[in-house]
Amino acid sequence: MRGLIGKKIGMTQIFNDGGQSIPVTVVEGGPCVVTQVKTHASDGYDAIQVGYGERKVKHSNKALNGHFEKAKTDVKRVLAEFVPVPDYEYKMGQEFGVSLFKEGEYVDVAGTTKGKGFSGVMKRHGFKGGPKTHGQREHPRSAGSIGQASDPSRVFKGMKMAGQYGNKRMTVRNLEVVSVDSEKNQILLKGAVPGAKNGIIFITK
Repeated sequence: MRGLIGKKIGMTQIFNDGGQSIPVTVVEGGPCVVTQVKTHASDGYDAIQVGYGERKVKHSNKALNGHFEKAKTDVKRVLAEFVPVPDYEYKMGQEFGVSLFKEGEYVDVAGTTKGKGFSGVMKRHGFKGGPKTHGQREHPRSAGSIGQASDPSRVFKGMKMAGQYGNKRMTVRNLEVVSVDSEKNQILLKGAVPGAKNGIIFITK
């Protein structure tokens, strides 16, 4: 399988043989259980559906409960699909962990970023703000002009303005796998990954 569902534990640092500090994110990868094997013949495409995390039966609907019962596994919190490895025979109920990855590999990590609420242009887009003197009184953090008056007499679409910031799905590409701990089911990824602590993330080779 080409990926795993996991949980962000937090960030720390480790030191390499040369004594250099490396910022890493600790990620719990799996265990993920195969809940469905999709084939081109039955579903129109090839994919492996896996589930991660525990969930109470009463918090899931009948359709999903039947789906998990067919896979002979407990009710899972999150489902996701990954590209299968060719010529590998996948079975329902099969478990996968961090042993899928090796040190030195590069992976893509997707997650939901921290929500910042309604934010101004300085925080949202990195504007430097207006002048602090020369008649400036009430709008030191405002966006300034957003268009012209007579022509085109409108505000163009896509103008950078204040608004909702964060709480979006984001993918960080080419993060190096620094270490793999199969006993604790944890991997260390160089750099930061999207989301808050205990947030669900998707790791793909």
